[in-house]
Amino acid sequence: MQRLTRRGFAALAATTAAAAVLARPALAASTPFTADAFRAAQAEGRTVIVEVWASWCPTCRAQTPIVESLVAEPKFAGARVLRINYDVQRDAMRELNARSHATLIVFKGTEERGRATGITAPQDIRTLLEKGL
Repeated sequence: MQRLTRRGFAALAATTAAAAVLARPALAASTPFTADAFRAAQAEGRTVIVEVWASWCPTCRAQTPIVESLVAEPKFAGARVLRINYDVQRDAMRELNARSHATLIVFKGTEERGRATGITAPQDIRTLLEKGL
């Protein structure tokens, strides 16, 4: 039996990790927020999830994969995720009365059903998103 060196073990671990990432189903991506996209999704009666997001925000980076994995579930089929860039889309934030990054706002059609800022627990995010069903 051949002995595995540290270098060989590291290469095996990296290959295994890469294979695991590639084997995962693709997650639903968010769309940049525009007033037109927002109103169109609302007019269709969809569940609309608005993320107020900043690239430098660790809480935002923690929320995103959770939201993406949840909206990939059949339960949330048809939900639309729209991302407001905290650093440049201040008008959109004012329109939705959003005051902070790491804010999630959930609508069902034109009705706001819930919002939360700074949550990262998957169950808390699930509970919030379910308000839009």
